[in-house]
Amino acid sequence: MADPINSPTGAAQTIAVSALRAQQARMRIIAENLANSDSTSRTAGGDPYRRQEPIFEPSKVNGGMGVRMSRAAPDPTAFKSTYAPGNPSADAQGYVKTPNVDPMIEAMDMREAQRAYEANLNVIETARSMDQRTLDLLKR
Repeated sequence: MADPINSPTGAAQTIAVSALRAQQARMRIIAENLANSDSTSRTAGGDPYRRQEPIFEPSKVNGGMGVRMSRAAPDPTAFKSTYAPGNPSADAQGYVKTPNVDPMIEAMDMREAQRAYEANLNVIETARSMDQRTLDLLKR
């Protein structure tokens, strides 16, 4: 019997698994961004939570190149400011910096990550089905 890892479908499965892990890490970052979208600084005039963006890079896996999330990088876009002079996080002018997280962007990113995750699950299911069909043909 052929080695399943070195077969074309086995390689496709390991590549798809690497993508599943990368998308799972991406979804964790998005969830963290959403959880901190309303936070403010702990000190007056300080910076609040800064949105994180996942950084992906190619990764060698059995039989080919996969992908992995190498790190989360801070989003350099400016913080938003709201006028709230009574807030303990307000600066001398009464403005409070709020995170540079846009819940709508995060929702779209989450949906994209979910679709990519589902697509990679379909790759794995299709590869398993192909392997099973091959085994069925060999049994005859």
